[in-house]
Amino acid sequence: MKTKQRPEDFSVVESYRFTPSKRGEWFVYRMDKQKLTTFGAVERLRERFHVKRRDVSFCGLKDKQGRTEQLIAVRGKAVELQEPDLKLTLLGRSDRALSAENIVSNRFSVIVRDLSEKDVERLPESIAEVERVGVVNYFDSQRFGFVKHGQGFIAKDLLRGDFEAALKALIAHPSELDRTSDAKIKAWIRDHWGEWRLNPPQEGWQKYRPMLERLRERPKDYGSALVALDRRQRMMVVFEYQSALWNDAVRRYLHEKIAGKDLIPLRYQLGALALPRALPPDLATVVSSKTFPLLGPDTVFQDPAIEAACRGILAREKLSLDKLVVPRLNAFHFKHEERPLFVVPGKLHAGEPKPDEENRGRLKVVLSFTLPPGAYATLVVRRVLWYATDEHQRARETEERPTKRPVRPREPKPKPPPKKGFLELQREKKAARAARRGPAKPRQP
Repeated sequence: MKTKQRPEDFSVVESYRFTPSKRGEWFVYRMDKQKLTTFGAVERLRERFHVKRRDVSFCGLKDKQGRTEQLIAVRGKAVELQEPDLKLTLLGRSDRALSAENIVSNRFSVIVRDLSEKDVERLPESIAEVERVGVVNYFDSQRFGFVKHGQGFIAKDLLRGDFEAALKALIAHPSELDRTSDAKIKAWIRDHWGEWRLNPPQEGWQKYRPMLERLRERPKDYGSALVALDRRQRMMVVFEYQSALWNDAVRRYLHEKIAGKDLIPLRYQLGALALPRALPPDLATVVSSKTFPLLGPDTVFQDPAIEAACRGILAREKLSLDKLVVPRLNAFHFKHEERPLFVVPGKLHAGEPKPDEENRGRLKVVLSFTLPPGAYATLVVRRVLWYATDEHQRARETEERPTKRPVRPREPKPKPPPKKGFLELQREKKAARAARRGPAKPRQP
């Protein structure tokens, strides 16, 4: 199974609502982007039209891979942008900035490639399973960008009060996966750490100006420099670690509630997830309304099983609820929030299989469905086609492959003849010479 082999293989369209206002200060656009993160698109707008970060708002973060449509709003300025990978269409004006509350749902269309006939034959059964059980509302790999790019969980540095380490991870740790000028800027800052009077020579360094200016004023005040970070990025630093704790606690909770044979393991950025194929009766009756907490110091548990799972994960991290507080920096805080434990994709449908032009001799299928804000389409696709994912294909091939070659019975080796002694060998040589000479001639009288 392969996804996102082409940009058009992954498409998402945001269903939205906002209250139009003829004289509203926010200009609302439908943004169509390809191969760009939402943050990347915002940065291009800011640089192109000299817009401040606080004057750009959007509803949610969309995947870099694929083609996505979402709302974006710019305060106090009408902009015009029509580029191959980024297009804006004006929808109207509003009195308020956009937020997640403006999203109704997301409609996905995903082309899944490199499928066999057997994979396609199992699709109806698997779709029926998902419609009956739902999908655990895990955070998928896209959530963990800092970990992916080698920066680790920056929130851990914040909780320890090591603000210099946190700042270095954010602005002085170039990613090996990044081929843009941003990686060069971060490498320059790393190599000139502490030389705050200097400016990076690369274009685009101005995004780090607020932090560098704080350090010029107070060279050792790394906390103040962190506060100068964009509010949305500050939230992402905390939310990424919260999301990892949520995933681990949910997995532990499900392993306690559901038999192992009914759980599907799926790999992701941080390890493995567990998704059920069937639910026990006590969980099936409440799953549609059950939530699981994103942890904060004010979290209060109502379910003992959920509490045990969460406290177990915190203990593993050498934490407790009261320690989820960043010392001396109120700008970073762990906010308690309840997240639905399961989601059921709406209008889940698989199109007719067709020959896959990217993978000769294989098939492709279009999966389409809707999801509420915050749920991950990539996880739904992998749950539906779990049996065709790489790790399960390898496991199946290993099971089907003979573990040992068949053992052939060995024939007993003939015993070597006993060795002859020296005298016996001499007698045999003498007899052989005599045979070659022939019979002895009779003597003459």
